[in-house]
Amino acid sequence: MTTAQGAVRGRRQDRTTAFLNIPYAAPPLGAGRFAPPQPHESWDGLRDATEPGPNAPQSERKLGTVDMSPYFGAGWSRGEDYLTVNVWTPAPGDGDLPVMVFVHGGGFVAGSTRSALYDGSAFARDGVVLVTLNYRLGIAGFLDLPGAPANRGLLDVVAALRWVRENIAAFGGDPHNVTLFGQSAGATIVGGVLATAQATGLFNRAIVQSGSGLGAFTTEQAARVTAAAAEALGVEPHVDAFADISDERLVDAASRLAGIDLQTETEHDPLIGLSPFSLVLDTQPAESVAAGLSADVDLLIGTNTEEGNLYLVPVGNYSTSTAADVESAASRAHPDPARLVETYRKARPEASFGGLRSAIMGDALFGAGSWALAGAHAAHPESATFSYEFTWRSLALDGELGATHAVELPFVFDLAQLPQLRGANALLGPDKPPAELAARMHDAWIRFARTGDPGWNTYDTERRATMRIGTEWTQVGDPRSQEREAWI
Repeated sequence: MTTAQGAVRGRRQDRTTAFLNIPYAAPPLGAGRFAPPQPHESWDGLRDATEPGPNAPQSERKLGTVDMSPYFGAGWSRGEDYLTVNVWTPAPGDGDLPVMVFVHGGGFVAGSTRSALYDGSAFARDGVVLVTLNYRLGIAGFLDLPGAPANRGLLDVVAALRWVRENIAAFGGDPHNVTLFGQSAGATIVGGVLATAQATGLFNRAIVQSGSGLGAFTTEQAARVTAAAAEALGVEPHVDAFADISDERLVDAASRLAGIDLQTETEHDPLIGLSPFSLVLDTQPAESVAAGLSADVDLLIGTNTEEGNLYLVPVGNYSTSTAADVESAASRAHPDPARLVETYRKARPEASFGGLRSAIMGDALFGAGSWALAGAHAAHPESATFSYEFTWRSLALDGELGATHAVELPFVFDLAQLPQLRGANALLGPDKPPAELAARMHDAWIRFARTGDPGWNTYDTERRATMRIGTEWTQVGDPRSQEREAWI
């Protein structure tokens, strides 16, 4: 297989071929870690693309007692040349297959293409060219440094899309039928790419899984993180002072930035303290989409029913939650916390304090921003908007984990059978997950990529049709109307 930079050799298995660790941009070294992505040099001969490569510098990330290693991977696999893609294809060099490009999650500080959940074999098996990518994380990727471009991790994703446009035909893909999709931080980045003019024309469909169109920091909020990072490193808050600091020190400093107060006179912290990194934008992605950016891009967007459980159950804070905890969660997320709590109590009269706290956290992180992005996009008739809610409940952690954040990913990738996802403390719990749910959800994502229609009615600003995806699939209208209106 020959790319614009040189020839690569993949590995064939069954009816698919995987090409791993192909550079889409130059290694980000020294001051280049804080610069826009640059073209990769060409190489002579045949580059081996049969083994996973390095990933972005990061610390190991854990979430209490739940095993998230299939999601986050094993941490930092060191190496300089990590701005790379993995490609799975059923027909290299033959055909015009739909292309799907996946952006991993991990709180803007962790994750990589090496994670077990992002094996693209099932997509290739079913006639899709699947691309996964690494991007810069943490300080290198998202710290807003004077003298450096903002959102460098997002710029990496745009560079990877340009690589796809230039090279994917050689792998059997159609460069004019590209779906960009992501989950969690990756989904928020996808929302940011929707609002990025430089990405116009590089993709024609997008899927936002548990992201937020309201998840960007303001420059004032980002400046607080920059000041804290500079203080932790003992340097001035300017790109020149960061250029010679080792990756090890940057990773260590990033791990010590938790707990910064980002609430300002006019803005709440969109990540409610869970990460010191996000996109940094003057205008939220949902507002840019409302103004017309990506109006011609079809959008599939949704969340999971119990997103917030992942941040409470594994650390023992769900069952011990109190009324004060519910009020505290609301005060971190909303300008009128008393009204917010009252709304959620009325909408969920049987909910425990843990359930209310989880619901408020989940909607602060993902729900409100997804509703805003869906509504902004649906206001433009040039393309279609589709909404979903994933309802299947994992019985992990004594049945409390539920339909939490990230639990839909194994079904999208048709990897619910992975042994490391099974167990009392594993993401999908001790019971065998329903294979038919994985097959149907995986097929819906592929159908959307191929045709622009996942198989249910479009979402509009009046009906807000939403497909509830679980053991049963049920389309409903405006299923969370009370809670949604509380965030307007």
